[in-house]
Amino acid sequence: MVLNYIWFAFFAIAFVVALIKVIFFGDLEVFTNMVNATFDMSKTAVNLSISLLGGMCLWLGLMKIGEKSGLVNILTKLVGPFFSRLFPEIPKNHRATGSIIMNFSANILGLDNAATPIGLKAMNEMQELNPNKDTASNAQIMFLVLNTSGLSIIPLTILIDRSAQGAANPTDIFLPILLATFCSTIVGLITVSIFQKINLLDRVILSYLLGLTTIIGLLIFYLTTLSQAEMNQFSSFLSNFIIFGMIISFLFLGFRKKIDLFSTFIEGAKEGFSITLKIVPFLIAFLVGIGVFRASGAFDYLIDLLRLIVGLTGINADFVDALPVALMKPLSGGTARSMMLEIIDVHGVDSFVGKLASTLRGATETTFYIVAVYFGSVNIKNVRYAITAGLIADLAGIIAAIVFGYMFFH
Repeated sequence: MVLNYIWFAFFAIAFVVALIKVIFFGDLEVFTNMVNATFDMSKTAVNLSISLLGGMCLWLGLMKIGEKSGLVNILTKLVGPFFSRLFPEIPKNHRATGSIIMNFSANILGLDNAATPIGLKAMNEMQELNPNKDTASNAQIMFLVLNTSGLSIIPLTILIDRSAQGAANPTDIFLPILLATFCSTIVGLITVSIFQKINLLDRVILSYLLGLTTIIGLLIFYLTTLSQAEMNQFSSFLSNFIIFGMIISFLFLGFRKKIDLFSTFIEGAKEGFSITLKIVPFLIAFLVGIGVFRASGAFDYLIDLLRLIVGLTGINADFVDALPVALMKPLSGGTARSMMLEIIDVHGVDSFVGKLASTLRGATETTFYIVAVYFGSVNIKNVRYAITAGLIADLAGIIAAIVFGYMFFH
């Protein structure tokens, strides 16, 4: 029902704003722009689905090999005690645990093309355990919120965009993004744990969180010893090395166990088609709503209102020019990227606003997109408190990004 209200609001608010622009400002193009946006975003949704299809088939095929080769079980044993406490509904050694671990690993390392297909697979496997098929289970909500919190060690795509825009030091937003997403993840974890009455003071949970914090701290220390060029090279190398390392590990262990690798891959890849087909209607509905809302001018008025409110408080309002990225990221990653590039074009890639916009893009995830795609893939209609918890995590990431942005860049 939450998605129902939000989707309706996109169109209703857009219509009211468009009428105001016609009546009071004589803008006769606004409805044309809104109708054009419906067609453009529908096409975008289909193109996204087609591009996703290739990745779905590839990674679900490889995951099938990983399952039969035993690699997923190895990973499950390594971090299983931690996830068994966060996902108590999932039986021990269930294959969903392996998919969850693989998805989080890919997300943390910024491997978007690998993370989404594996995440959809995890959602489907958790759905098998879900007693109420149209209602999100506790495990599915915990999984989704931790996804939307967006913990990222290597925000590779943002670094590449900043480098392409001529940034003097494209990697200067690395540390603020890492710190902001860490805050977002912790807040998301605490929020869901309160809803689900999970004891975060459990010795095992604290040990794993301390271990993760230590690893991140050591990585930050190492990266601070590198030059800009060395950091860019290291980030690119590590991401691609891990991707191909995962692939060759699956294949090597499968070959060692004498699995028919090709047939197993085809078996898993076929699942990608059915999952992708389920996603298409949800993508079209959601992206069209976003497109209409933005084409009406409602989004611009929202930013102007925020600038006015912040100005009245007496707080430094320099960050408001970067807020469009933060407000659009929970809705659409592609739109947030466009916003970031637009802001950089206006203010400069090395300006405070340009750097903060880059940080905000990496500080949160596409919450509504993930809810629509992940829950849509298993036909869940009642998302319960998933959006609330996800947005709380997003808000924490946005606030942290602004705070760290002022600390590092202002």
